[in-house]
Amino acid sequence: MNPLLYGLYLLIWVILAAFRKDYKVGRTTDYFFTLQKLFGTILWFFSIVSVLWITFQAYHLSRLFLLMDAASMTVLLSLYRVGTHIALKQYRSHGGNYRNAVIIGKGGTSYKLAKVFQTRRDFGINFLGYYDEMSSCVETRGNLNDFFDEVKNMELDLIYINERLDLPTIKKIVHYADEHYIKVKVIPGGSLQLEKKLSFSKYGDFFVINVNAIPLDNAFNRVCKRAFDILFSLVVTVFILSWMIPLVGFLIRLESQGPIFFIQLRNGENNRVFRCLKFRSMTPNDYADTHQATKNDPRVTRIGRFLRSSSLDEMPQFLNVLIGDMSIVGPRPHTVPMNETFKTQIEKYNARHKIKPGITGLAQVKGYRGEIIKPYQIRSRVRLDYFYIQNWTLWMDLKIVFRTIHEMGMNRDNVY
Repeated sequence: MNPLLYGLYLLIWVILAAFRKDYKVGRTTDYFFTLQKLFGTILWFFSIVSVLWITFQAYHLSRLFLLMDAASMTVLLSLYRVGTHIALKQYRSHGGNYRNAVIIGKGGTSYKLAKVFQTRRDFGINFLGYYDEMSSCVETRGNLNDFFDEVKNMELDLIYINERLDLPTIKKIVHYADEHYIKVKVIPGGSLQLEKKLSFSKYGDFFVINVNAIPLDNAFNRVCKRAFDILFSLVVTVFILSWMIPLVGFLIRLESQGPIFFIQLRNGENNRVFRCLKFRSMTPNDYADTHQATKNDPRVTRIGRFLRSSSLDEMPQFLNVLIGDMSIVGPRPHTVPMNETFKTQIEKYNARHKIKPGITGLAQVKGYRGEIIKPYQIRSRVRLDYFYIQNWTLWMDLKIVFRTIHEMGMNRDNVY
């Protein structure tokens, strides 16, 4: 490799890593978050390298070399990052690399945070106790005046403030912490402890908490997911649908008169109605939108039974992905009448429409697919869809795709 080009690639990696700060192993973060940041940096790196590869016509570096380089970097750096993460957590759980912390203000959710410090020793936070004006117990070291008297001798690193404290008290604590290089964190009250990953928005010098933000609100995440959708669906369209549509269309028309495609109105992102494509697997009937297919359903044709059992009837939905109505992975779209029924019966049902629906999804690979017979089935679907939306990563999409391929070959239950 040209030394100058190699030096440029190395500089790009250093700049990306420094900008994204993915070299930092968070004290309270888990392995998956560390790997997610790493994969994002690697994706950015090889996107830039690919552009330079074409720009400088560095064709002496083969595509295979670049792919092998990407694979080896991903594996080796993943092992290094996870190994570092594990080593640090073990070191902290045995008393090393700790931070001294106090909580000012009891009540509310303060006790939950204290319990976390006591049970998660791997966080490396040494909880010294509370300071509170009103409460008294074994863990309460004294009131606010006692705090200012004792803090000078405590080698304190972190102060956690209960949000119920009055503003003058909070300002006094923050001012002292600024003067003595102590980090201050505010404990959100019960109304904000929603089992969500909260984020913040800045309006000039004013901050607000984004209570129901999701990963796909991030522009970079949306671009990554859309790029994956386009690339995957293009490959399927060019290499599979190009010959499958004429062949399957011929077999459908050979058995029964009617259109090749079954076009059904379904609810998509933000409940927007779109035209969902499928290969027609039934004889034309007036109940397709309101009556789910059941076992031995007389409406299903012979070729339709094969298409449904193999999930090949869903293949035209890759065209829906290409035009932007759907995604490869996401909550499965239901018909408009079914949505109207479910949203009155299931709590948070409409939350599954925050993102584009998918050809496959987390609920489907967990076994909740096909006909909905019992209420727990739709509740489980919604719960898994909600989890997917709140915790989306590109890595999760890839795992679901691979699981779907496995399920198509191994598990055909509840598919009629």
